[in-house]
Amino acid sequence: MVERSRSRRMAEGAWGLVLLARVVGVGAAVALLLVSGVWDSWRTAQHVMLTKGRERGTMTLVDCGDSLCTGPFAPKGTAVARARVTISLPIRHTTGAKIPVAVEPGTDKVVRAGWGGVLFAWVPFGGALLLAAVVLAGGLRMRRTAWALAGLGAALLTGAFLTL
Repeated sequence: MVERSRSRRMAEGAWGLVLLARVVGVGAAVALLLVSGVWDSWRTAQHVMLTKGRERGTMTLVDCGDSLCTGPFAPKGTAVARARVTISLPIRHTTGAKIPVAVEPGTDKVVRAGWGGVLFAWVPFGGALLLAAVVLAGGLRMRRTAWALAGLGAALLTGAFLTL
């Protein structure tokens, strides 16, 4: 066995710290991306997924702009009818269409209900999964895990597109 010099041993130890810092840094970036995607998605998803005590019903689209539609809200159950509510619809809908919605508490804003609404609410998380996959593949060279994250993100985005 060959004895290595003290400077060589210190350099090897420093290189180990650099590798550890890379793993911790990229891992933290991936975690930050995923947590921020969940955080952003949950702001809308809670109104769609947690149904107890929420006002639900249907909205008839009366006036639609590029990204915002307004119309009356017809309640289901004990909800209160409203003459005018607004919804953000980034997809094509025709005037007169009736869509299932849930009312955000304390506002006149509604979000799409049903499977389409659930998947659409989680679209920011799907984007975060795709971005985290790129960071994971490039930063840590974990290609299989990155492909799995990218597949989940793409499936979520595709499901949201097909159900709306």
